[in-house]
Order: sequence, then C-alpha cells, then structure tokens
Amino acid sequence: MSYTKYTKFNKIELEKREWPTKQIENAPTWCSVDLRDGNQSLPTPMNVEEKLKMFKLLVNMGFKEIEIGFPSASKTEYKFLRTLIEEDLIPKDVTVQVLTQAREQLIEKTFEALKGAKSAIVHVYNSTSELQRRVVFKKSKEEIIEIAVHGAKLLKEYSKKYPETNFTFEYSPESFTGTELDYALEVCEAVLEVLEPTAEKKAIINLPSTVEMATPNVYADQIEWFSKNIKNRDNVIISLHTHNDRGTCTASSELGLLAGADRVEGTLFGNGERTGNLDIITMGMNLYSQGIDPKLDFSNLNNIIKVYEECTKMTVNERHPYAGKLVYAAFSGSHQDAIRKGLLAIKEENNNKWEVPYLPIDPHDVGREYEEIIRINSQSGKGGTAYILESEFGFILPKAMHEEFGKIIKEKSDALGSELNADDIFKYFKNEYLERKQPYRLKTYEIKSLQNVETDKNMVNIKATISINDSDKIIEGTGNGPIDAFFNAFHKYHVNGCKFISYDQQALESGSESRAVSYIQVESNNKRYFGVAISENIDTAALNALVCAINRSNS
Repeated sequence: MSYTKYTKFNKIELEKREWPTKQIENAPTWCSVDLRDGNQSLPTPMNVEEKLKMFKLLVNMGFKEIEIGFPSASKTEYKFLRTLIEEDLIPKDVTVQVLTQAREQLIEKTFEALKGAKSAIVHVYNSTSELQRRVVFKKSKEEIIEIAVHGAKLLKEYSKKYPETNFTFEYSPESFTGTELDYALEVCEAVLEVLEPTAEKKAIINLPSTVEMATPNVYADQIEWFSKNIKNRDNVIISLHTHNDRGTCTASSELGLLAGADRVEGTLFGNGERTGNLDIITMGMNLYSQGIDPKLDFSNLNNIIKVYEECTKMTVNERHPYAGKLVYAAFSGSHQDAIRKGLLAIKEENNNKWEVPYLPIDPHDVGREYEEIIRINSQSGKGGTAYILESEFGFILPKAMHEEFGKIIKEKSDALGSELNADDIFKYFKNEYLERKQPYRLKTYEIKSLQNVETDKNMVNIKATISINDSDKIIEGTGNGPIDAFFNAFHKYHVNGCKFISYDQQALESGSESRAVSYIQVESNNKRYFGVAISENIDTAALNALVCAINRSNS
C-alpha cells in the first residue's frame, strides 16, 4: 500500500466559523433522489411499475420534493414522468424534480416531458472541479462558466413555453467539494444573474459532495463560507447532496445544516453511486432521536424496507441504523441486563421520556416489537433470558434464579452453536422445570388445619401420595403452612436431605381464574436448585414447585 500517492485535502480558511457552536433545531426541506440518483446506481434499474410503487411510498412518507428521474436520458424515464402527469398521480402539495445536463436538446426534451405538471423543479448541472476541468473536459474556468450560464438561459427560455407550470430552478456545480470555493461562488452567481431569483421565488443552489473528499468539518466550512459570501442570500435555497465515499456523509450533511444549508437531497437507506448517497432514514431518525420532528413518517419502517427491497432488489443490512434486523437486539449479557432494567424503570417510574441503555429510540416508534430486543446465544447473560421469559411468557423469575437458568441457556446455545429464539428458551424452561416429574411426582394431597392450644398457633397437617419412580408412597407431616408441612413430610420419611432456602410466588394472568406460579429454592450438598410449577390452586403450585426442586437436586 503506497499511501504517499495521496494528497491531504487543504483546510478551509474561515474566520470566526459559527457552525461548531450551533444545534439543529428543525428538519430541513427533504428531497428524495431515489428515483434518479438511487435508480441509476442499481445493477437492474427500476421499471415504470417499480418506480410508481416507490413514488407512492415516498409520497406516503411525507416527501414534498421528489426527483423522479432524468427524462431526457431514456424512454423509461420519460414514460414514467408522463405517466405521473397524465394519470394525475402527483399530489398537489408534492413537487417533482427532474435532472438535466446543461445541453439544449436535453433541456428541451426535459421541458417537453414536464408538460402539464402543476409544479416542477428543473435541476441543471455541470461539473466545475479543478480535476474535471483539467482531465475530463480540458476546459478553462471561463468555458465552464459559459456552459453553466448557457444552461440557465435555456431554463428561462423553455419555461416560458409552459406557463401552466410553476417552475423552480436548481443549479449544481457538480463536484463542488473539489472546486475552488471562490470559483464555485463565481459560477453560481453567474447562473443566478440569469435566473434572477427573488425572496418570494427562490432558486436552489445545490452544493454536492459528489465524491466525499475530506472530513465532515471541511464540508461544513465550505458550506458556511459559501453561505456567508453569496450575494442576496435570502433569494437562494442552499441544498446539500452528499455521497458516502469516506463513510461520513451523514455527519457531513448534519454539519452542513449547522453551517447554513436549508435543504438536503438523499435516498432511502443510502442507495446511490459507489458507497451511496446520504441515507435520509438515518439522518431523519437522528433528528427524531433528539426530539426534533423530521417531517417524514418512519412509523412503519418494516413496510418501507419491504417496498424498497422489492423495487430496488437491494437488501437492507442487518446492522443498518434504525432499520436493520439486529439493531434492537442485544447479544451481550450486560447489555441485556441493562435494557431489561431500563424498560422496567420506565414502567415503574411512569416516565414519559425514553431512557433505556443501548436503545437510542423506542423500537415501537418505527413499528418494531420488543421481542426483537433481546437475542440469546452463548454470549448472552442472565438478564436476557429472564427478560424473554417475562416479556414473552409472563414468568417473573426470582433474582436468584436468573443465573441458574441463564447458565442452562448458555450451555444449550453453546452446544447447538446457534442463537435461541423465545420459543426455544421457553421449551428448555418447560423441560428443565415444568415437566420435571422424576424421581418424585405428587399425585394427591389433603391439608388439615390444626390448632395448637398450648402455643396458640395454627399448624397444618398434610397427607400426600407421591410417586417415587412410578411406585406410590404415602407421606405425612406437620408444619406452620402447607409448604413447611410437605417439606417436613419428605424429611420424616427420609426421602431427601434438602434444606429449604426460599419461596416466591406470582400470578401468571390477571383475574379471579388466573394461574399461580411458584418458585422454590432448596439446597443439597452445598448446591442450590430452583423448582417451578403452575396451577390455578396456590397450594398445588407451591407443592409441585418443591417437588420439582427436589427432583432437580437429585438429577
């Protein structure tokens, strides 16, 4: 690897830069370029039906500006735009945007394709960077300016032929980040002199990071410098269009807003040339997570993913921010425990603010479910398995039981070499506790209340039939309650040598017919074992839980 062949990007000389001390307060104007920039980067571009489906999705999400294509580039692009217009598929509050190079035949065909549209943004561009001027076009600065000005004149000329349409003009000095700032300003102001925007009818100056060439702070400096130096700033909408070559286009766009931009172009899930465009899902949800209305609807993210994947034939990465299948999952035991405690704290404190460790947003806000949060594998901890049993099946394990059952699940997952889902976990829970019937099984019991006159205490006598490896035996004992009496009965008949440790109980459902769950812990040979049982009868649940614990201690 010869890193010496690469040149460090020059810093921007900007006095009293203001963007580092600012905060984003409001969402920008969003423009989706999925149907143009996103589409042209697909191995198999969308057909008209797929573009219509994607357009409908974008409208339903709340986009008010949608770049629908390059109608002068192909029959499909042209047909799609005509379909939108002729079938009256463009809502009144949505403006379609089209792209064209600054060439007359392309501009003419572009306006022809827009005939009958109520409103439209016509986006013209030409490359201005030093590298492209020198290597690709071999043109001087003056010649590049002439291309841009000629394109602007054509926009004004052809727009007059279609007075029924409310046109907005957009100009991009393509490869803005590789263009000398003073020259980029010179080109844009030459274009604006032709377009003659006003505060009431603004023009859009789009400043693309066509290739991401430097750190995001450099792009922010470029945007702030441009915004402060352009004439008649109130007549201009400054727009951002970032690409992800360095993997930091989200940061570049966010800092660009701080630096004075008004508008952002991007795509769903960052689809675009090379490493992609700005991902509007990520940037919009970043705003949302800071308590800012993104002005876009991400509440059914699963459907957005479904339509996107159907139309583009692309897939959303499992680790994609906010949308990936695994982003609301926690494999680490410590993460799982923290998430579980955070969710419980919100309920207990009745807190209307979202504060859960490792979860920057509430998954429900984007149509995801809590069962996706905790995922169990051999790396998982005790908190994760306890959370699954509580959230999915209603079992609130005693704290001391978390480690015992968590260890069981770790061993199962390790042996299988795979992740365990909620149903797997419950299956092992049933096998280990609820269905543990050997060597002992309670068949019948009878409880009688005894009054001890001498001590003035109520005592309980229990007579029970237990099966010991399928052979019945009657045992009897007395204690201060059913559990104590039953435990004493076991000891009296020398069935086991366990020590009673703890007893917990919960209702599995609400209502008068709810089932009780009992958790009993015993100690045998310096090791502790839990037993669990369920019954509509509290005593039955407790006695069976004790039998379960004794069975486990004998296994």
